[in-house]
Amino acid sequence: MTKYFLGSYIVTALGLTGAFLWGEHVHNGTGLTCVFIASVLAILEISLSFDNAVVNAMKLENMSEKWRHRFITWGILIAVFGMRFLFPLLVVAIFAKLNILTVLDMAFNDVNKYAHYLELTHAPIVTFGGSFLLMLFMDYFTEQNKKVHWISFIEERLQRLNKYQGLCTVTTLCAIGLLLLKTAPDLRMSVLTSGIAGIITYLCIDGLAEWLERRQEARAKICADTVKCSGLVGFLYLELIDASFSLDGVLGAFALSKDILIITIGLFIGAMFVRSLTIMLVEKKTLAQYLYLEHGAHWAIGTLAILMFVSTFHEVPEVVTGLLGLIFILSAFVTSIIHNKKQN
Repeated sequence: MTKYFLGSYIVTALGLTGAFLWGEHVHNGTGLTCVFIASVLAILEISLSFDNAVVNAMKLENMSEKWRHRFITWGILIAVFGMRFLFPLLVVAIFAKLNILTVLDMAFNDVNKYAHYLELTHAPIVTFGGSFLLMLFMDYFTEQNKKVHWISFIEERLQRLNKYQGLCTVTTLCAIGLLLLKTAPDLRMSVLTSGIAGIITYLCIDGLAEWLERRQEARAKICADTVKCSGLVGFLYLELIDASFSLDGVLGAFALSKDILIITIGLFIGAMFVRSLTIMLVEKKTLAQYLYLEHGAHWAIGTLAILMFVSTFHEVPEVVTGLLGLIFILSAFVTSIIHNKKQN
């Protein structure tokens, strides 16, 4: 267990030390308060991301050791500095039509104004993530060759819908259309654009991954470049899934703190533990041992997608999102254990 989480423990120690020093020297003796806030953010990030870890593990099982390592190293940098730090700055810069350096200065020196701008972008951001995750949910449960069902009376019916081409896209477009009915008029165009962008992004990445898989299967010997490209596409796919999961957490973090550095530290610690958990699930073959974990994770994904849509017009507490996802994961875990006992 220690070998999987050693890096996470080191990041936690360094991160909380940094939070303490930042609070003591920048916020006039609030070091312990900053440590507490960063710790709470880390715990929230972990609790919200159990389903993310399971989905990541499912994808990583088909990737080489080299790309698994890159997921931990390159991936954590993208997840933290890309999604948790740079992405909010870019979003504010684009929507507020400001220079990114101006936004960076605002984030450190006028946090209330920065948080206000970020709040204005909430609806289009979560619509993108919700669309991407809803496509992932629908694609999984309508897969033609899927043989294992957890909630059979629903999943079997969903699988029968695979004969309808483009069903996942149409369903997601319908969800966006219903969302527009509840969206403020001045936000409708940005919400619609973001939703369609989420669908297109999923279709492009998923389509490219399927094409590479078919190409590999058709060739007896695969050249190194093809393997490298396939690994790269899988890596990008995982990063997009992780980004979609993290959108609500990044925005919700501002309810606990307006300090972008403390938020980044807390989310960094949480993201590192999720990465470690993912690698442990892969190497211990946990998904093979517990048959329904994948199903539970994808039901949690579908729930998260719906809650992201709802959050565009009605506040959804982070604890609700985290608990619902955890309930699906734990239920799938327990029923997997029961199934294994019956088999034995």
